Amino acid sequence: MTLSTARPGLADSSTPPKVTYRVRRGKGRYTLTVLAFLLPSAIPLTLFVLGPMVAAAWISLQKWNLLAPMSFVGFDNYAKLLTDTTTRDVFLHTVYYIAGYLPLVYIGGLALALALNAALKGRAFLRGIYFLPVVTSWIVVALVWRWLLNPSNGIVNSTLAVFGIDGPGWWTDPVWAMPSIIIASAWKDLGFVMVILLAGLQAINPDMYEAAKIDGAGWWRRLVSVTLPLLSPSTFFVFVISLINGFQVFDQVYAMTGGGPNGASEVVVQQIYDLTFRYGAAGEASALSWILFIVILAITLIQVRGQKRWVNYE
Repeated sequence: MTLSTARPGLADSSTPPKVTYRVRRGKGRYTLTVLAFLLPSAIPLTLFVLGPMVAAAWISLQKWNLLAPMSFVGFDNYAKLLTDTTTRDVFLHTVYYIAGYLPLVYIGGLALALALNAALKGRAFLRGIYFLPVVTSWIVVALVWRWLLNPSNGIVNSTLAVFGIDGPGWWTDPVWAMPSIIIASAWKDLGFVMVILLAGLQAINPDMYEAAKIDGAGWWRRLVSVTLPLLSPSTFFVFVISLINGFQVFDQVYAMTGGGPNGASEVVVQQIYDLTFRYGAAGEASALSWILFIVILAITLIQVRGQKRWVNYE
């Protein structure tokens, strides 16, 4: 009779080498499969987003006019920008634009979404019409609104004159230049906001409205107590995207006012453009672009952290 000296259960506690090899090989195949699917988007993302960001970070530490060799200056560009009143002014103009644009585009988009969510005849056609400006070139839209808001012979001031109202100077007036850009921007983006909110409205369970009606809630009470709370995820998405795009506003400003008159509508991206191509200060322009990135990132993170207080995902 032969006795075994092995401890009971010792052989069962270890994983057979073949099984371990198969698990590792399976994980390796899964990783390669994921990478293969990510490559078509990862390559352009690296080349056209991450690569330029890293390059801009390096250039922001240099003094460079795009022609002469770079000269390392450290954080002098950042220090100069943060103490420059022009930087403060362009950020204030950008915040002014966002403060006027965001409520206007959200309220207008919500009104369109509510109207086109009803059982209207031809509502599919109307949705397409309202979405058409979204896919139209910004330069075309800006030039059309520049013509509409022409203070001397534009349609808007001509219409106001019929009612005895003396129209403002719009984009030629320092006071009205930014409101002109806000109106044009909101008009173009209404269709995008409408589509997002319309999708949110159609995801709301109709039983919620029926229960509110039984409780005696009118249209306004159903809007405030049912629609807006259940629409909060779509609202959150609209706010985040609109704020990010708002801080990067440029095309309409460049086409309608060029930052004028007298710098009254100059925004951050306009200043980045001017520093690079007008003043030959690519280092300062790159530093300003990174300051703008940090501001957008900070505001977005604040929104994401604060969404738990008002966004309802149930």
